[in-house]
Amino acid sequence: MPHLRVSEASAVLGVSDDTVRRWIDANGIANVRDSAGRLLIDGADVASWAGQRPAPPDPTGVAGSSRNRFAGIVTRVVVDGVMAQVELQSGPHRLVSLMSAEAAEELELAPGSLATAVVKATVVAIETSARGS
Repeated sequence: MPHLRVSEASAVLGVSDDTVRRWIDANGIANVRDSAGRLLIDGADVASWAGQRPAPPDPTGVAGSSRNRFAGIVTRVVVDGVMAQVELQSGPHRLVSLMSAEAAEELELAPGSLATAVVKATVVAIETSARGS
């Protein structure tokens, strides 16, 4: 499982580093230190918190022309033969991508990985609540 630095977890959750540290202390979240002494937490634990937070800004720093970008954390990867199903939680939004197993492996996607879903669609449906007459 991937481990995230406190700063990475705070960026994807949209909270401060101190808030993440308080959550670690209050909830007894398992953590380790890397060779530089930085605190690391399990990416899967961050993934479970991500669904309860509003969508954060894109932490990848990648520029692109697509405007439908959802920064988040991978919560599930299912590889079945040549295809993979990858689920990403971006704030309250759950996105599912189908891709080749080879692509998922090359991107090293696993629960707890930081990623950005880029959505390109030719049809966008808009809904609104019904108005009383």
